[in-house]
Amino acid sequence: MDRPLRADARRNRDRVLAAADAVFAAKGLAASTEEIAREAGVGVGTVFRHFPTKEALLEAVFLARVRILASKVDSLTPEGAGPAFFAFFAYTVESGAMYADVLAAGRTGETQIGRELANALDGLLTRAQQAGAVRTDITLPDLMALLSGAVHAASHATPPSRDRLLTVITDGLHPSATTAISHRPPE
Repeated sequence: MDRPLRADARRNRDRVLAAADAVFAAKGLAASTEEIAREAGVGVGTVFRHFPTKEALLEAVFLARVRILASKVDSLTPEGAGPAFFAFFAYTVESGAMYADVLAAGRTGETQIGRELANALDGLLTRAQQAGAVRTDITLPDLMALLSGAVHAASHATPPSRDRLLTVITDGLHPSATTAISHRPPE
């Protein structure tokens, strides 16, 4: 069983996470742990003490965002549920390659991040559907597959192309997009 962190260690960990979030957002995966340590005002050893690999740090940053999302889901008003859903979807897709591996591991629900991501997204999806902002025939597995696929596609696209792809996908998630589409090739 893990011991709780001392107050100063908890503060340092939180500073590293906040700095990593900002630096990854600005520089993507090219960001170095040295840059993150400098931004957090700690030594690089402190970063590695809390996060043994850059991948562990990246996963922790994403998990922190998921936890913030999960903490807000129950308090979302119907007017806020749709915008929150689409904002999180866009943030994840726009982050592109940074979260591709995290999402792939999370899709199975076998990891901590997978379970927390699934729970947060399920709550967000349900609230957005109840508010009439997202079509009701979309399930959590559909959403996870769409999100994972969109992140993968975005990591191979130019920014203008990524923005178009995101628009096409989010347009398809709106209730007005539920018209029947034949998936059979023309005869």
